[in-house]
Amino acid sequence: MIEVKSIGKFFSVVNDKGLAEGLTAVLNVSLTIPDGKIISILGPSGCGKSTFLEILAGLQAPTDGTIHIDDKLVLEPLPATRKEQIAYRRRYRFISPLANGVFRDRPKHDIAMIFQDYAVFPWMTALQNVVFALKLRNADKTGPAKLKKRELEEKAYFYLHKVDLAASAHKYPSQLSGGMRQRLALARALSVEPKIILMDEPFAAVDALTREKLQDELLRLWNETGDTGKPITIILVTHDTPEAVYLSDEVIVFSPGPGSIRNRLPVMVKRPRARTDAELTEIQERILAMFQYDINQETDYTI
Repeated sequence: MIEVKSIGKFFSVVNDKGLAEGLTAVLNVSLTIPDGKIISILGPSGCGKSTFLEILAGLQAPTDGTIHIDDKLVLEPLPATRKEQIAYRRRYRFISPLANGVFRDRPKHDIAMIFQDYAVFPWMTALQNVVFALKLRNADKTGPAKLKKRELEEKAYFYLHKVDLAASAHKYPSQLSGGMRQRLALARALSVEPKIILMDEPFAAVDALTREKLQDELLRLWNETGDTGKPITIILVTHDTPEAVYLSDEVIVFSPGPGSIRNRLPVMVKRPRARTDAELTEIQERILAMFQYDINQETDYTI
């Protein structure tokens, strides 16, 4: 269970005149996401979707509010006043940098993130990319649970096979197509067997046909995780309305910046779904009408 309470993110910037200015990227976002769901976050460019996703991942600290995953805090808001700074330092003062690294910086949540630019290492083969991710998680384990080198490679092959890349295990990313590189990123994320996968525009860089194939591949893999227990939770940031509606159990629509929740639309259509389903089309039209209204309102305000 992901519980988001009143999340806000404020950036301080210096303009060309050397004066301090502020930008609110995310404003008062609250929501609850049940386990095992696919949720899409949809909205215009610059509305704070990616910033919010990075806060969920713990890559950024919020300015306000909290996020709990399975009742564990992801990151505390950064201190804003001197009094808060003093309290923050006292709370996180440890015996030594070593103790700080062991107790404070250890990952608290089973999260994997997939970025728009694939974020695979170009100097590693497909197999080495997946093994590297497994090694990072393996380093946190102790005793019999820790996997040996051969076991790591076997597990990496298993997930490469799942995304139909086993035959390309020894190819480098430069030798793979855009769709294959994205499948490699998916294999790497799945290999660490996370409870949550966060995806930031993962299919934006491929052609329309490949995009649809990757969407279906994602649903197939998500269904397979459900066959072995509870399916993973997937949170997807996208600009593509048909993609959001086709994939998701719920679409969360962000308003133009600063990003806040404009609307939440459940998608009750049973899977497997047809892209041309009338109910899906109706939801898409409702979302597009919201965007059109926001654009017109913005235009009228400028005039």
